[in-house]
Amino acid sequence: MNKSFHKCTQEDVYTLQEISCKTFRETFADTNSPEELQEFLDKAYDVEKLKEELANGNSQFYFLYFDGALAGYLKLNEAPSQTEINDKNSLEIQRLYLLREFQGKGLGKELMGKAIEVAKAGEKKYVWLGVWEHNEKALTFYKKYDFYKIGSHSFFVGSDEQTDDIMRKDL
Repeated sequence: MNKSFHKCTQEDVYTLQEISCKTFRETFADTNSPEELQEFLDKAYDVEKLKEELANGNSQFYFLYFDGALAGYLKLNEAPSQTEINDKNSLEIQRLYLLREFQGKGLGKELMGKAIEVAKAGEKKYVWLGVWEHNEKALTFYKKYDFYKIGSHSFFVGSDEQTDDIMRKDL
């Protein structure tokens, strides 16, 4: 079981777009209309938008490789580039995704460990994230790591307004 991380650069933008779309589709296709889902993917994972995100010095992307294959990825944000909260004492885990074929192999733990490692290296007091209120698998995973709900916000998939729980883990 060979695992490794790669910090993403501009050269990774097309791979990032591909895994972003694939993991989001695998996770949410069953609960969203194809049209709304495609609208979201086209907007959220547009190559130019991803290039801007990669160029942002307050955001970091990491690919997780398992036995040489790309298995998942992580996007972390420091203030002032967080989607909300924007506390310099926190690190936002904006995206934590594994391809379906790699789930159940303990790799989510690897991604979470990397996020916490980056937060601690940056002397952050806590990490936080948004998770869809009906994503039971993810909610169970985050609660296992002592995340607790501190609020909620709207998240749009296309024009479909959904609710994300905002969850925090103290370090």
